[in-house]
Amino acid sequence: MRKLSALAFGLFGLAAMTWAASAQDLGTLYPKKLPPIEHPKASTPAKQLFGRVLSPTEAAARSIGFYSRGCLAGGIALPVDGPDWQVMRLSRNRNWGTPQLVAFLERFARKVPRVSSWPGILVGDMSQPRGGPMLTGHASHQIGLDVDIWLKPMPPHLLSREQREDMMSTNVVRADRLDVDPRYWTPDHAAVIKAAAEDPEVQRIFVNAAIKKALCRTAGPDRAWLHKVRPFFGHDYHFHVRLVCPPGEPSCEAQDPVAPGDGCDQASLAYWFSDAVLHPRPQLGPARPRPALTLADLPAACRTILTQR
Repeated sequence: MRKLSALAFGLFGLAAMTWAASAQDLGTLYPKKLPPIEHPKASTPAKQLFGRVLSPTEAAARSIGFYSRGCLAGGIALPVDGPDWQVMRLSRNRNWGTPQLVAFLERFARKVPRVSSWPGILVGDMSQPRGGPMLTGHASHQIGLDVDIWLKPMPPHLLSREQREDMMSTNVVRADRLDVDPRYWTPDHAAVIKAAAEDPEVQRIFVNAAIKKALCRTAGPDRAWLHKVRPFFGHDYHFHVRLVCPPGEPSCEAQDPVAPGDGCDQASLAYWFSDAVLHPRPQLGPARPRPALTLADLPAACRTILTQR
């Protein structure tokens, strides 16, 4: 069971704002290969190990552990170009996932032009070739079942490698963080998020609370999909789709089911628009860094995943 106390949730959320911001970090045309760590210690952060692996294992595909504490066997890459999608930030090498995630993206991308005026989607980070913690950015995306979709339609032409590294997505949230920005938010955004939420393999979708508020306001009588859309820190440039654990995979640790109801009541949204969240007090001293996950914090099978062919 994965539940957070109010304090832990708050601390996690502050860190999440940093992770969300990093999703818009520029890429590079000349990624540097990191030198190997010859003799890793027990205290070596797992992200330093998984972040150096450039290829998947040859084993059968399997999600191991929890979304924010695990790894990936037999990952497959989403092709960087598809009829209805293009992958961004290629220098990160994070377009890997389970067969279920790749199939979802292909299925979802086909649906997007049917429900909106978007020609397709721009795909952000999925997972690393063997999953695990990342050198920068996300706390989750570790088991091949998470993906970020940019809140910017795919253009009707093929983007260059340089454009994929330095193009930015669109911040659709108003400057005061209380609602979406009408200059950028469109009914198409709502239609695309709804299309993702309606997929039966989607477990949750994370969006900025202002986006959740806008979706609640305009959803109309068809509201069954809204309960999957959950407000979370950041997520004003992209929405984060999380799939359920594949059936018959005991190594994948499922997340608690989403709460019943559409999540649009005042009580559900009040926290996200409280002064403490929108205008947190400045810290009196330097923030203590969160301890990095080590291999000991991950499922035992992840040690084998690192060294397997």
